[in-house]
Amino acid sequence: MSVVNPEVLEPAVPGAGGGGGAPVQRRITRRRLVLRRFLRNKTAVVGAVLILALGFLAAFGPLISAWDYNQVDRYAFLQPPDSRHPFGTTQSGQDVFALTMRGLQKSLLIGLLVAVFSTGIAAIVGSFAAYFGGWFERVALWIIDLLLVVPSFLIIAIMSSANRGGSNQSFFDRAVLLLPQWILLVVLLTLFGWMLAARVVRSLTLSVKEREYVQAAKFMGIPAPVIIVRHILPNISSLLIIDATLNVAGAILAETSLSFFGFGIKAPDTSLGALLGTGARQATTFPWLFVPAAVIVVLLILSVNAVGDGLRDALDPNSASGGRA
Repeated sequence: MSVVNPEVLEPAVPGAGGGGGAPVQRRITRRRLVLRRFLRNKTAVVGAVLILALGFLAAFGPLISAWDYNQVDRYAFLQPPDSRHPFGTTQSGQDVFALTMRGLQKSLLIGLLVAVFSTGIAAIVGSFAAYFGGWFERVALWIIDLLLVVPSFLIIAIMSSANRGGSNQSFFDRAVLLLPQWILLVVLLTLFGWMLAARVVRSLTLSVKEREYVQAAKFMGIPAPVIIVRHILPNISSLLIIDATLNVAGAILAETSLSFFGFGIKAPDTSLGALLGTGARQATTFPWLFVPAAVIVVLLILSVNAVGDGLRDALDPNSASGGRA
């Protein structure tokens, strides 16, 4: 009962054999059409290449490095870049390249997990609220409005500070200590990162649920969760894909900001934000402590946003590039 994406006909080509046969029109699937539109966007393609390169570094960079991120070279303190330490060393003798690769790995992991979880929550809450309506929708909208007005950055900073330890810890603080720092950050960023997308999903679901194939599925007695998952969400998947992509950049930027101010990832682990926070104090005298992490953060945010914009144009047939098949 779900809607099948329309196929597009490619320009006619002469028939085989060269004997003046009837022109043949080849059908092109929606997936291939979206890929063609995306590849036409050079900025998005460059962004995708950069993301792949940074992902490769995050996965294999620690294996390439001769040093572990928490290993100390006692003969090289604040050493500028050389053959032994391509990005130099810190004041404690740690290899900056190994630290940067570890930070990239951690920041990417946090960004991807937050994007997946927050987009999933937005899809579920928004679609179920619009489909069922009534008290369920009112409660969902009340929760969304409440979370939108609270100072999320301040709350995340306070809750993540519970991992600092101390003698006078509450039961909540001790419970939070059981979570690794980065998992706690994923949970908190997800908790405050799904509301706007849920509102958009709700608006689209209000329109999609009135279509004939959804009404027919209702009359056939198909359970509501099945209708939502199989017939409604696939028809708003373009929005979810774009939202998830842009959420990666938002989550990385949020983690970087929190860690920069000392509320995110803490030693002995590290992230790009933590490296920026420690390196910013000595950026003018020892630039190798700050520049590598800063360059990677800028490239990562710009490339993810470029891919998100490219996907939006490719998936939207009314956009400037989307209208050109």
